[in-house]
Amino acid sequence: MSPERRRVGYLPQDYGLFPHLTVAANVAFAGRRERPDLLRRLGVDHLAPVLPAQLSGGERQRVALARALAREPRVLLLDEPFGALDAVTRRQVRDELGDALAGLRLPTLLVTHAFDDAAVLAERIGVLDRGEVVQLGSAEDLLAEPKSVLVAALTGANILEGIAEPTRFGSIVRLSGGGELRSSTTAQGGVQVAVHPWSLQLADPRSSPLTDTVVGIHPDRGALVVRLARFTVHVPSNGHAPIAEGSTVGLRAAPEDVRLLTESSARTETPTYRPATSG
Repeated sequence: MSPERRRVGYLPQDYGLFPHLTVAANVAFAGRRERPDLLRRLGVDHLAPVLPAQLSGGERQRVALARALAREPRVLLLDEPFGALDAVTRRQVRDELGDALAGLRLPTLLVTHAFDDAAVLAERIGVLDRGEVVQLGSAEDLLAEPKSVLVAALTGANILEGIAEPTRFGSIVRLSGGGELRSSTTAQGGVQVAVHPWSLQLADPRSSPLTDTVVGIHPDRGALVVRLARFTVHVPSNGHAPIAEGSTVGLRAAPEDVRLLTESSARTETPTYRPATSG
């Protein structure tokens, strides 16, 4: 079947709207007829006579989605739909797109490099590495049980190397660069350690088996992001001792939050990847 006959709705990263056509004409071009119903459904019917240059990022995306739907597709393909948006607009438009997709109930494939976008929009996330699916599951699956360093890093985990020794209740890992963490996973020998920033807690360095140096602090949506020499930690913005750049802090994490990956299953180099999600 020739490409123009395929029932695929495509939303490119730059939205691909014709600049010389109005909103209504852009949508009509794809469907070969006027589609005021789609404009109303996506809340852009009042923009029908407007040219794309006069639209906001969110409005352009909704118009591009209406144009994709005008083909009456059997599947939607969204290619990095938030890549051209700033951080504030990105969150707003992502939520709006999620609402629109929930109402459409069409099989949708979303290509993105951002785990946050995938977690919000997708029922299942497939992580691709060099053309191979290395893990497929829900966002919760990938966070709880990453199958590789790539998956753990994609979800925002701190990644370190160490030597694991089995204990009665799991393992103790002596980290490269000093310090140790306990894990509920039993392992022996060289491992990669994955622990998320929100799973780490600051502790008194005098009584902690793991310490690090603060190199930067900045607020982020009700929390503080503390950058250390080897870790990133998310802590509440209040209720903890003062933190200063250059100071030494202790760290601790619950053993069940310290995930171990054996070196045989983890790639130590940074691979090129392009995560894909489907919902």
